[in-house]
Amino acid sequence: MSDGMKDWNPDSYARFRDVRLRPALDLLAQIPTLPERGKVVDLGCGSGAVAEALSTRFPKRKLVGVDQSEAMLQKAASTGAYRRLDQDDISRWEPNKPPALIFSNAALQWVPNHAALLPRLAGALRPGGVLAVQMPAQQRAPSHRILRELAQEMFPDRFDFTGWEPPVAATVDYAQILRKLGRYDLWTSEYLHQLPIAEDGHPVRLFTQSTAMRPYLTQLSDTEQAAFIRRYETALQTVYPVQADGSVLLPFRRLFLVLQREA
Repeated sequence: MSDGMKDWNPDSYARFRDVRLRPALDLLAQIPTLPERGKVVDLGCGSGAVAEALSTRFPKRKLVGVDQSEAMLQKAASTGAYRRLDQDDISRWEPNKPPALIFSNAALQWVPNHAALLPRLAGALRPGGVLAVQMPAQQRAPSHRILRELAQEMFPDRFDFTGWEPPVAATVDYAQILRKLGRYDLWTSEYLHQLPIAEDGHPVRLFTQSTAMRPYLTQLSDTEQAAFIRRYETALQTVYPVQADGSVLLPFRRLFLVLQREA
């Protein structure tokens, strides 16, 4: 296994920074008025890509970042935007004081059992506090489906997707969870990413390698990784062909939710 696969790679993730930042800004624009007091938690803050936007929107709030990756937290610290950075697992994380806002951009899809997770996070908020979440809902799209199919075909000793269910559920399922917790807004958006052609690989492979591909690559040797990537790139060329202008178009679906507790 390559050393770069043992932890998140901030530089690889940042390669498509503008594309990944857009959904976070769209989520941020929908956050209602927060209670008078309370900090802002960037849950799953990664390299701190949203830190500047959060600080600009809430300049008088203490901003705390939480992430499990040491490499990402080191990068986040360099932004200078966070009052504190905590290394913690989201599935176990609890704030020391109820925050005014828990903001989570493209992180909760890695955490199981949203039916228990979302009520727990909502319950950690102060009265009138807000939970704002964005998650990729791309798991059934070719960019992600091909990964599952190739992994099971090439390495059946390590991958078995029998009975597989996507980590991000249908919007109606989230509505059933949120309606018991407060006032909520829930929607999906499909972004059409125009990815530039690259000399070092298919743009969709480069886009997914730092995120969706990680659970596969971490279980493969260097030789196996190379073979897996070759097969993946070959399949992508058919599904996501190069356009006349040299770019590749990647439709990408995301789910958003904003929940506000009763004051």
